[in-house]
Amino acid sequence: MNRVDIRAELLNWALERAGIGAAESAIRFPKLKGWIAGATRPTLKQLEGFARATHCPVGFLFLPEPPVETIPIPDFRTVGDAGVRRPSADLLDTIYICQQRQEWYRDYARSMGEAPLTFVGSIQPHGNVIDTANTIRVALGFDLEQRRRLGTWEDALRAFIAQADDLGVLVMCSGIVANNTHRKLDPQEFRGFAMADPFAPVIYINGADTKSAQMFTLAHELVHIWAGQSGLSDVEPIHRSAYDIERWSNAVAAELLVPLAVMLAEYDRAAPLADELSRLARRFKVSTLVILRRMHDVGGLTRDAFWAAYEDEAERLRGLIGGGGGGNFYFTEAARVSKRFARALVSSALEGQTLYRDAFQMLSVSKLETFREFGHSLGVIA
Repeated sequence: MNRVDIRAELLNWALERAGIGAAESAIRFPKLKGWIAGATRPTLKQLEGFARATHCPVGFLFLPEPPVETIPIPDFRTVGDAGVRRPSADLLDTIYICQQRQEWYRDYARSMGEAPLTFVGSIQPHGNVIDTANTIRVALGFDLEQRRRLGTWEDALRAFIAQADDLGVLVMCSGIVANNTHRKLDPQEFRGFAMADPFAPVIYINGADTKSAQMFTLAHELVHIWAGQSGLSDVEPIHRSAYDIERWSNAVAAELLVPLAVMLAEYDRAAPLADELSRLARRFKVSTLVILRRMHDVGGLTRDAFWAAYEDEAERLRGLIGGGGGGNFYFTEAARVSKRFARALVSSALEGQTLYRDAFQMLSVSKLETFREFGHSLGVIA
């Protein structure tokens, strides 16, 4: 039986990259301790199993030292004013999947004779916040009164995504890597990212976040698309970022969702803070953190009062993150990969322009029956 020599540093690197701690690794890989100590060596089959479990390319484990992996799009995430830890395997794989989908759709759009989307890169970063927000709002058909009438944040988010999709933005929203329910994304690592492209602009929203937070993430990433700038974000309404583009994008996103003029007219400063937070969040279908920011913006909260309330509310909302899932698989799948992308890919496969194998991979499905049912749910297959 052939056994292979593997450096302990690479085994430990793979575990850390996958977010697997010592206690979990001892249970999942009972022979690992011996491999790390050099007392035993794994077989190639055992090493391949370890690589799959840690979501690591097996070839990386034969390198002389752990590789330095970089995020392939600009990284604007910060904690305070400091950079964040190295990216997890879940984050990297999510970006790689989106890059593959974007590349396919770009080629598809060109082959169909579609014109470049003129709104991508149409605004100058750091321009007037109110004018920029209004430009995006008009293009989307973002109607505040219509949103007021929607029953839930989920309804509002679904409508918001549909407006972006209608314009040509591929909005992908999921809380897991591909369709792997064992690989849940961490909102504390990232909230979303934008990949600007004149034929295939992509926005990814971390679906493990709260619905109201996802609303702000989508607004923030749309600003990036209009500015023609790709980037990875850990979006918060008040983002103490070292990057000017993030602070400006947050300001525009807040104005897009909760216009200052409307906030001034709606805000009852005499009402108890908790009551007004809840009421205005329901009215605008946004996070209470966005409402706190706008209360501060219109002078309703002093800086100290704002930060105290913001930290308390952020802590409360962190306790709400998680759960969800379930529901109709085909509806969920369309949201994960973007309806626009899914319809194009299924149609292309049915017409023989794209291999079923490639379509299955990009949709993360494995059975023809599932693929056909998905196409039926999209209205592509009768």
